[in-house]
Amino acid sequence: MFCIRACSGLVGCRTATRVRSLHSLPGITVAQIDEEVAKLLQLKAQLGGDDGKHQFVLKTAKGTRDYNPKQMAIREKVFNTIIGCFKRHGAETIDTPVFELKETLTGKYGEDSKLIYDLKDQGGELLSLRYDLTVPFARYLAMNKITNIKRYHIAKVYRRDNPAMTRGRYREFYQCDFDIAGQYDAMIPDAECLKIVHEILSELDLGDFRIKVNDRRILDGMFAVCGVPDDKFRTICSTVDKLDKLPWEEVKKEMVNEKGLSEEAADQIGEYVSMQGGMDLAERLLQDQKMSQSKQACAGLSDIKLLFSYLQLFQVTDKVVFDLSLARGLDYYTGIIYEAVLTQAGVAPVTTDAQNGAPSEESVSVGSVAGGGRYDGLVGMFDPKGRKVPCVGVSIGIERVFSIMEQKAEASAEKVRTTEVQVMVASAQKNLLEEKLKLITELWNAGIKAEVMYKKNPKLLSQLQHCEESGIPLVAILGEQELKDGVVKLRVVATREEVQLIHNTHTILDSCLT
Repeated sequence: MFCIRACSGLVGCRTATRVRSLHSLPGITVAQIDEEVAKLLQLKAQLGGDDGKHQFVLKTAKGTRDYNPKQMAIREKVFNTIIGCFKRHGAETIDTPVFELKETLTGKYGEDSKLIYDLKDQGGELLSLRYDLTVPFARYLAMNKITNIKRYHIAKVYRRDNPAMTRGRYREFYQCDFDIAGQYDAMIPDAECLKIVHEILSELDLGDFRIKVNDRRILDGMFAVCGVPDDKFRTICSTVDKLDKLPWEEVKKEMVNEKGLSEEAADQIGEYVSMQGGMDLAERLLQDQKMSQSKQACAGLSDIKLLFSYLQLFQVTDKVVFDLSLARGLDYYTGIIYEAVLTQAGVAPVTTDAQNGAPSEESVSVGSVAGGGRYDGLVGMFDPKGRKVPCVGVSIGIERVFSIMEQKAEASAEKVRTTEVQVMVASAQKNLLEEKLKLITELWNAGIKAEVMYKKNPKLLSQLQHCEESGIPLVAILGEQELKDGVVKLRVVATREEVQLIHNTHTILDSCLT
């Protein structure tokens, strides 16, 4: 306390001294003096006033936010849709710690490793907050010697990124992951992951979307035939990954000026990354004079062809496009990669190439909402004997989805219910609290979602207004006459229609369910 008061007093003295010294400076303006005084007064407020009390600033940490009941109701609806899809495809769920050993996460994310939150040493272990759910999943598989599992995991992850709150980009956010681990025939699990993305985005009705697909082997083969040195593959891949945010000229500039790539190699890469299509593009590239020289690229292109044949059977090729600019900068991907983006409605009419099932016009991207790929080597990095477990998965960018759903809810007149109460137990006269509590106990015991006001003698109008504001559909009204007759008056809030029911939990239950 003494220190705070001393510091506060010291700032006060320095403020006066600083103002006197500023007045003595030639050419100083009143605005400049006011600005300096404001800075010093702000510092004083942070340290505490003359009474020694610390002035707290009530705010959430940078890159985080609170969620009110309406927002949470929207989130719960989205989660239920996603979990329902994951379960429909036979997934089981797991959970892992929110922090991992620092060495578990180090070296798995390429240039994004700088975004990992490191924790202060607590008792001898160097720890970091998890950056995603994929690396902890691989660690879990290796630690428990699991070689086959289809799992989903919904949890918070942390990234020391520059947040863009309005675009659903935070430092703390949820990820919804679905992964298939195990040795299976090529592209069947990969195609199912894309089917899942298609189902979720269609069911959430967020607007038009596209799912871009590529393969790390195609990218590596492309880099090789374009003259990129082996030791620059990953760093050039990270630069290509910025094409969804930056124009080609800026990406090329980074490759040449910052990464040391030759301009000729960059121009050759530029020709390839501008290509989009479907199965026909894969066939064309297999005949390409340069790409056909790379065994890696040919293996990836053959799998892209196989993937599209399965996607046609899954009836999702209308939304999937083979895009050579898709890179995804994470180091652990080894094969197929994909990313789902929302496109602005009405900007570009979408037509589809009937033969290949790929969009034939370029749409305007308004944000990535899902991404994933194959990572066959990640589990082996944790296994003492280096045993590999092939894995493929997808992560739904849930915060971006929430932002869009919230905007849609605000734009529509539809009321968002924040509770699931089915019936309100109300009274028409005074001194009926005991009877109301007996009835609501019966309803709760029967599994009915019910509510009662926490007042002995509330006005009937207040109880009915609460139902209208909260969206409660039914009111069970008790009165002296109803108690004598052994009935309950059940009122439909929306239509104000009333029926009398025998004072019996089953009759009220039937009414609530219908």
